[in-house]
Amino acid sequence: MSNQQTLFIGSFITVAVAAALFWPPSDIEKSQAEAAAIMESSNSMDQTPEGAILVTMYKNEGCMCCTRWAEHMNKEGFYVIEKITRELGEIKSERGISNELASCHTAMIDGYVVEGHVPPQDVQRLLEERPNAIGLSVPGMPEGSPGMEGPNPDPYVVLLINSDGSTSVFNSYK
Repeated sequence: MSNQQTLFIGSFITVAVAAALFWPPSDIEKSQAEAAAIMESSNSMDQTPEGAILVTMYKNEGCMCCTRWAEHMNKEGFYVIEKITRELGEIKSERGISNELASCHTAMIDGYVVEGHVPPQDVQRLLEERPNAIGLSVPGMPEGSPGMEGPNPDPYVVLLINSDGSTSVFNSYK
């Protein structure tokens, strides 16, 4: 390799490194960095705010309807910690969530599983009544459920997942 080629490659590398270090990040990169910082800070908090009920929600990276569901829950006295995972299918399976009951996120609340876009008032009722059950599910992602707002709400049901894996209607929405 000639000195001229070596000089050119060295200059190119210097410019590339400088660009990577000093080029302003895109809006997408900023959003990803901010989301990562929020996730890290929420995951590292050791204490639930006084009076709030702790919710640990497992979700896939980038799923914003899950975050919107968490916002609904937080407004109603819960404290949701979002945990991004690549093992969501395993988490669901370990907790008794079949494919028919599955949605985009799985939450753990005071010994119960809450699958999908279950309204906060139904979670509150579950915790008050404390049935012998695995938890609640809103299968799929129906438009109009908390976190899935839209112009054409679908009717949907909240299912109680009984301890034996069977289900019964806990509430319905039209």
